[in-house]
Amino acid sequence: MLRFIIRRLLFGTGVLLVISLAVFVLFFVIAPGDPAANFVGKNPTPEQIQLAKVKYGLDKPVYEQYGIYMGRLLKGDLGYSFRNDEPVRKTLMDRLPITASLAIGAAVVWLLIGIPIGILAATKPRSFRDRAATVFALGGLSMPTFVIGLLFLYLFFYVFRVNFGIDLFPGNGYVPLTQDPIEWARHLILPWFALAVVSAAQYSRITRGSLLEVLGEDYIRTARAKGLSERRIIYRHGLRSALTPVVTLLGIDVGTLLGGAIVTEQVFGLGGIGQLAVQSVTIGDLPVIFGTVLLAAFFIVIANILVDITYALLDSRVRLA
Repeated sequence: MLRFIIRRLLFGTGVLLVISLAVFVLFFVIAPGDPAANFVGKNPTPEQIQLAKVKYGLDKPVYEQYGIYMGRLLKGDLGYSFRNDEPVRKTLMDRLPITASLAIGAAVVWLLIGIPIGILAATKPRSFRDRAATVFALGGLSMPTFVIGLLFLYLFFYVFRVNFGIDLFPGNGYVPLTQDPIEWARHLILPWFALAVVSAAQYSRITRGSLLEVLGEDYIRTARAKGLSERRIIYRHGLRSALTPVVTLLGIDVGTLLGGAIVTEQVFGLGGIGQLAVQSVTIGDLPVIFGTVLLAAFFIVIANILVDITYALLDSRVRLA
C-alpha cells in the first residue's frame, strides 16, 4: 500500500511540473505584449518595466527565467498584484476559506441526497421509487446551477422576507466559521443546495447504474445463496464496489470546485476564488490569473491522488494492478 501511495505521489508531482511548465509558457513566452508590464501596475513607465524585468529575471534567457520562476513557486511566491496592492498568495489565501467552505459543504449535501436515492432506485428497479428517482435526476440535470441559485434567492430570501417577514436565509455575504459557526452555515445553506441539486441528480444516476451492475455479479448471487440478508448484501458487499465510479466523480468535482465555483459565487455574492478569477480576468490582473490557474491545477491533481488512494482502500485489486 505504501509503495502504491508513493507511486501516485510521484506521478502527481510530475503532472504538477508539466502544468507549471505549460503555465509558464502560456503566460511568459507566448502571451502577447511584454510580461513585465503586467507586474508593475497600471500605466507603467519604461523604467518601471525594466526594473520588473530585472526583479523577476525576465531579461534573461527563457530557460533561466523558468528556473527563477520554479524557485519562486517552491517558496510559495506567486508574485505581487499591484491592482490589489498585496502579494498574490495573500489574496488567494484570504479567498480560499470561502471557496473551500462552499465546495466541501455542497459535496456533503449532494452525497447525502444523491447516494441514498441511487440505492433506493437500484434495489427496486422499475418500481415507483425508481421512476421518482429518475424524475428527480432529469429535473436536476435539466436546470443550470445559476437558475437554481436565482430561484432559491427569490423563494427563500425575497418571498420569505417580504411576504412572511422571515429572515432565515441571507441573500449574500460570508461569515467565517471561526467567527460564528451558525451564521457561517446560515449564509452558505442556499449556495450549498444550489450546487447540490444538480450534482445530487448526477450522483443518484451513477450510484443506481453502478449498484445495479454490481448486484448482478456472481459473488452477490453466491452471498444470496448462503442466506445472507439483503440489507447486508447491499451495504456490506455491493455498495463498496459500486462506489468506485462515485469516488472518481467526487474527486474531479471537489477538486474543480476548490479551484473556484465561479457561477455560484457570482450569484450569491461570495468573494471566493471563482469571483476573484472573474474580476482578475476583467481587469487584466495577470499575476492573480496566474495564481488562480496554478491553485486550481494543484487541487485537481491532489484530488485525483486522493481518489486513487481511496480506490485502493475500496478495492484491493487496484493495488495489485
